[in-house]
Amino acid sequence: MNTEDIYNKEFIDFEYSFVLTSICSRYLRSTDEQLGRDILLAIIDNWEKVDEGTKKIWIDLLDSAGFYPYLKVYDSNDIKDLGQEIRTYYHESSNVSNIILHREQKILLDYLESNKNLVVSAPTSFGKSLLIEEIVASRKYKNIVIIQPTLALIHETFKKLIKYSNTYNIIVTTSQEAESNENNIFILTAERVIEYNNLPKIDFVIIDEFYKLSSKRDDERSDILNMAANLLINKHSAQFYLLGPNITNISPGFAEKYNAIFYKTNYSLVNNDIVDLYTKYKKELNSPGKIRFKENLLFELLFDLKEEQTIIYCSSPNRVMSLSLKFLDYLMQKEKIEKEENLELIEWINENLTSQWSYNTLLKYKIGVHNGAIIKHLNESVVDYFNNQKLNYLFCTSTLIEGVNTTAKNVVIFDNIKGGNDIDYFDFCNIKGRSGRFMKHILGKVYLFNKIPSNNDVIIDIPFFDQIDASDEVIISLEKDNIKEEQTERYNNLVETLGDYFEVVKNNNISVNGQLKIIKEIEENLTDHQEMICWEGIPTYKQLSYILELGWDNLLKPSETTSPMTKGKLVFMTNKFGVKDGLIESIRSEYIYQSKQTTNKNKSENQILDLAILNTMQVHRHWLKYKVPKWLNVIDKLQREVCLKNGIKPGNYQIYASLLENDYVSSNLAHLIDLGVPSSAIKKIEKFIPKDLPINHVLKYIRDEKVWNETSLLKYERNKIRNLISFT
Repeated sequence: MNTEDIYNKEFIDFEYSFVLTSICSRYLRSTDEQLGRDILLAIIDNWEKVDEGTKKIWIDLLDSAGFYPYLKVYDSNDIKDLGQEIRTYYHESSNVSNIILHREQKILLDYLESNKNLVVSAPTSFGKSLLIEEIVASRKYKNIVIIQPTLALIHETFKKLIKYSNTYNIIVTTSQEAESNENNIFILTAERVIEYNNLPKIDFVIIDEFYKLSSKRDDERSDILNMAANLLINKHSAQFYLLGPNITNISPGFAEKYNAIFYKTNYSLVNNDIVDLYTKYKKELNSPGKIRFKENLLFELLFDLKEEQTIIYCSSPNRVMSLSLKFLDYLMQKEKIEKEENLELIEWINENLTSQWSYNTLLKYKIGVHNGAIIKHLNESVVDYFNNQKLNYLFCTSTLIEGVNTTAKNVVIFDNIKGGNDIDYFDFCNIKGRSGRFMKHILGKVYLFNKIPSNNDVIIDIPFFDQIDASDEVIISLEKDNIKEEQTERYNNLVETLGDYFEVVKNNNISVNGQLKIIKEIEENLTDHQEMICWEGIPTYKQLSYILELGWDNLLKPSETTSPMTKGKLVFMTNKFGVKDGLIESIRSEYIYQSKQTTNKNKSENQILDLAILNTMQVHRHWLKYKVPKWLNVIDKLQREVCLKNGIKPGNYQIYASLLENDYVSSNLAHLIDLGVPSSAIKKIEKFIPKDLPINHVLKYIRDEKVWNETSLLKYERNKIRNLISFT
């Protein structure tokens, strides 16, 4: 049955509609239930075309399929079926107002309410995150941890749950203290879970995108996620809900050990329609002129879709920028196109970066770009603009695909590369799942410019449980009683090798071998290079260089890509970070450097500037605010142990590490950066906020004292703060 016929008909008459109800009903009662749901969703999407005489039958089929959220919207009959009303009422949330669950959500919620642990594989559009709110709204648990893979998802989750701040103290950073006599929700990355001091007894843990536990998906944060999961599931004995998409199965024995249910479903309230342009234009897309043909084909498609929201998946940040600019050139050659002149973000960029950045021009023509290099609040603003239809197009990398909610009707999979490797079927399903949106775009379209990857089963290994492929870092994080027999010798060897340094190395949660090499070097050089090691506060250039070289040489993973960063460049840029106009100065330095590279000799000044800005942002976001503070804290603990062992006063790198990580803003305001407020805005208002004000009271203080009304704030900055406090 091809649902395209339903969309192509001008009117779905009684006879055709009646035949369809029979086909749909038969599928819904068979092993091909998905085909029945596809027909049902197509009918809902074309409801105004359906003959009135058959609508009651379709309403009954909505009931049969468990589509209760749609049933509430589309059933306009004054006389209701009693059984149907009872079933609809049964699916109403008793915890969240005005929410009706679909059939599968209700099944999962019943499992959770009966204290079952759940591991769920379901499509992006399933509504897995709604169950997170159900768990919180039930008020059943005193302390809840929600592990999110990115800061963007932390912010998104915070916005959804801040309405429960009267019941729960909501914590998003390690510097916020849990209230011992209150309920707490921790919305944290795995790193922050491990680093959080005095974590109270956790009753419930949620791990979003749990497939990142796997050691086989080439995620450099797999180890730390396993350590966090082990801490909460084994040491805290917390009930758990692990959720992710497109997973065939999990490690054998995991569900049995933890009284868990692995629940796999393809149930969804939206449809994806695949438009296979690769097969249609296979010859042209594999010809010598394929690049130009492929780009022109994309631009023509996007122009035709200009009235709809479209995401374009690209392989890298540089690819995102270059392709979006080529598309802009294409648009400029077409008829007059509508501009969006009133985006407040443009003013912020003009003041804090440069008006010459092509990003600004793209925004004016309703084109957004989103990738992991760009400053966090810029990415969030672009997604907001896109969702509010101020932008028509969003060129992105996998950073957007993996979890940020958008309202895209269309997704174009233009490239088939992710992180330097071919996209596999798991990634493909993840990307295409971003098309369509419940109650907004029932049919999402996915346009393919490449061959669909082979459909291989995705079995997620869980290293802290399996232990076979677990790294040394994961193995030493486990309690000795949980070490499997075949790993006992390995564990004991690690304990013996680490000796007195076992606890500090274990708690640093980073390369065991790398830490051992750093310990050895510090021990050997402590006498001759004491001033390079035992510093505190802000380091000199030489001190910083010595410590960062230790990190670079020993703490990078073998598979980690560092280009275009170099060891010397990292020291130079870290030293510049935090000084007045540091970001601008870094961009200038990078621009001069890139201008001299022979690889850029054919690029225009604007292209080199775009590259310099992108590279500098990537350095700031990935290196200066993440890697470098992590290394400083790790090496700080190691040198402390070595120094104390040798009767020497240790250094203290923690203040400097905190300044870098927090963008040089006051420590009690640093969490505002994670919640989408630009550091430029925080620096303008911090003088009006008491330095000793507890972090948990900052948002209320800003709201009550109208700090957001400070005249020096740009409109963009003021609205960022106001939007945040409006949730409190």
